[in-house]
Formats: sequence, C-alpha cells, structure tokens
Amino acid sequence: MFQGADGAMGGALSFMIPLLTMVAIFYVLVFAPMQRQRKRQQQMLDNLKTGDRVVTTGGLRGTVVSIKEGILHLRVPPQDVRLEIVRSAVASVEPPEK
Repeated sequence: MFQGADGAMGGALSFMIPLLTMVAIFYVLVFAPMQRQRKRQQQMLDNLKTGDRVVTTGGLRGTVVSIKEGILHLRVPPQDVRLEIVRSAVASVEPPEK
C-alpha cells in the first residue's frame, strides 16, 4: 500500500527536476543577459551630458546641445540642424574623438 505512494512521489520528483533545470538554464541564458543589457542602457541614458556625440535608434548622429527632463536637443551636421528627441531614442554614445 505504501509502495504506491512512494512511487508517485518518485515520479513527480523525477518530472520536476528536469523542469526546474530547464527553467534555471533558460533564466541564465535569456533573462539575466537581458536585465544586464537594460541596466547598461539605462545607465548610459542617465549619464548623458551636453557635448556627447550620440546615435539615435533611427540612425541619426548628432551632438547633444541641451538636456531638459526627458528631452534632448541635438545638433546634426552638416548644416547644424537642431532636433528635439526623447532621451530613450538614444541608442549609443560615440567615444570622444582624440
């Protein structure tokens, strides 16, 4: 009588271990890198300052002229056109030229 109950527990446990292993691997390979990337992107946006050369998600390259709350004013060459974009539209900051 007790032998059947032990068999059921063993079957459930043998099913749960591979499932939990797959969830852990999925977390390590997918969710953790996404969280790190999101954190780096937010840190980059928080550290923007006047004079930084940036590339937007739309592919525009320009220099930050001013920052007000969530809005950036960019100066875009060659005719020094000024654009207003939201801070979250910045994809990357270019390294300073030497």
